[in-house]
Amino acid sequence: MKNIKEIVGENLQLLRKERKLTQLEVAEIFGYSDKAISKWENGDTLPDLETLYRISLFYGVTLDFLIQEGDEKTREQFRIKTSNKISIVCLLVSLIWMIATIIFVWLGLINDIWPWQVFAWSVPVSCLLLLYLNHLWGRRVYIFYIMTVLIWSLITSCYLQFLAYNLWPLFILGIPAQISLLLWVGIKDNIFHKKDKQQK
Repeated sequence: MKNIKEIVGENLQLLRKERKLTQLEVAEIFGYSDKAISKWENGDTLPDLETLYRISLFYGVTLDFLIQEGDEKTREQFRIKTSNKISIVCLLVSLIWMIATIIFVWLGLINDIWPWQVFAWSVPVSCLLLLYLNHLWGRRVYIFYIMTVLIWSLITSCYLQFLAYNLWPLFILGIPAQISLLLWVGIKDNIFHKKDKQQK
């Protein structure tokens, strides 16, 4: 019979490979070295309970999944369903838009000011929430798209907020920001690609 370290190690390796992540990527996400991740997966050591909990949230499984030995069918009951994750994301994003609508209506009725720009600001706020949730449950590839929408919606929101000042040059700031984002993604991909080749 396998000991708990071996079971947890096998499950961590299974989850990492399902997500198509390298040990280096997992190490970066959780703030450990790739050697520590390797020791966990080999069953040499165990992460502490707090780290195990963070790992379970990231992979969308319960803590029981990590310590459960058996076939995939047995462990499947401990997975958090993707549909539940999508529902949670939609609920939280709709909450942001509901708050924006309440602010719009309240200021309109009380002060006779109809601040339609509040809806523009809801887009970058939603992107920040999506970045956090993507860190918990998502994939690295989505960061680029979320960050792109965040950059341009933030610039657009500033422009619309101060429409009377015609601050169109703000959009020029988005160009170097987008280029920097592309370079950052390219550098990270090259680092991980080299590490993958070394591990093979």
